Amino acid sequence: MAKFNIAVLPGDGIGPEVVEQAVQVINTVGEKYGHEFVIKEGLLGGCAIDSTGEPLPQETLDLCKSCDAVLLGAVGGEKWDSLPGNKRPEAGLLGIRAGLGLYANLRPAVIYSALKGASPLRPDIVDAGVDIMVVRELTGGMYFGDKGRVQTENMGEAAFDTEKYSVYEVERIARLAFEAAMKRRKKLTSVDKANVLESSRLWREVVVRVSKNYPEVELSHMYVDNAAMQLVRNPKQFDVIVTSNMFGDILSDEASMITGSIGMLPSASLGEGSMGLYEPIHGSAPDIAGQDKANPLATILSVAMMMKYSFSLDAVSEAIESAVVRVLEKGYRTADISSPQTTQVVGTKEMGRLIVGEIKSN
Repeated sequence: MAKFNIAVLPGDGIGPEVVEQAVQVINTVGEKYGHEFVIKEGLLGGCAIDSTGEPLPQETLDLCKSCDAVLLGAVGGEKWDSLPGNKRPEAGLLGIRAGLGLYANLRPAVIYSALKGASPLRPDIVDAGVDIMVVRELTGGMYFGDKGRVQTENMGEAAFDTEKYSVYEVERIARLAFEAAMKRRKKLTSVDKANVLESSRLWREVVVRVSKNYPEVELSHMYVDNAAMQLVRNPKQFDVIVTSNMFGDILSDEASMITGSIGMLPSASLGEGSMGLYEPIHGSAPDIAGQDKANPLATILSVAMMMKYSFSLDAVSEAIESAVVRVLEKGYRTADISSPQTTQVVGTKEMGRLIVGEIKSN
């Protein structure tokens, strides 16, 4: 029996609701496959601010460092929007990524056959299927660069955010993206803005240099504005996309809506070792918090990624993913992915119960 310690950070808004269902899935696969998963809860985001005054308490960071993986719900909400940038819930998210050395964010965007009708794209575009992996650099770029405000002589106050990347940062994310492509269809698209930005010109130079170690992978380059267009024009042309922190943030959200709902997409934030932080890419959605309306599937699928990338339990990962597919094929939907053909619209708790039931019975 393998034993794994998991730091669980429910967060804000719908975070605790979707995490509750994901934890039930963790407990279920533990019982079925003979593994021990020890759950240890901590505070991150707005709830941490309310309790300690800090979005990322040192106690939470220490807890995460002592565990094998981290499961996060969501952070943020209007309640904390008026706080200074370094005291907002999102600062806790940036801080934990940096504190754990998690430099790569993997965001799969998959259109499940049962959900093709939920995609906003025409059937002839999505019928061939969409299966994209966005690899986003996570600890560099504009989000972590120098920023501030200055007074100008005649234009009032001005603000700046600096986009900065080193060769080292680009090399390591490029290697990870090439490795991911090797395990898939061996196609990699590097997205930048090299016609305008010096940081993107360095990015492209380094990616090209790293590509020489992966001759089997077909490498192409695309400007970010064109990539945004191509994602909706012909998404099946993409296999793995690697890009910077800010561009990846935007493009992965766009890719999520191609699949039908942001509530369906998981993510994994990885570093050099097996430690990873796993979270749905959706926000805290405070407008539906506590109403049993949130879609827990992205969080549950994040658990599947945890089993694969941090624990090397591929069979367990596949069991979770298969359970999600079967529930969708039976016509069950949460409101965000429902359609006129939906057999039954269910709430957060019922969707979790259905997934657990499928895992137990198969």
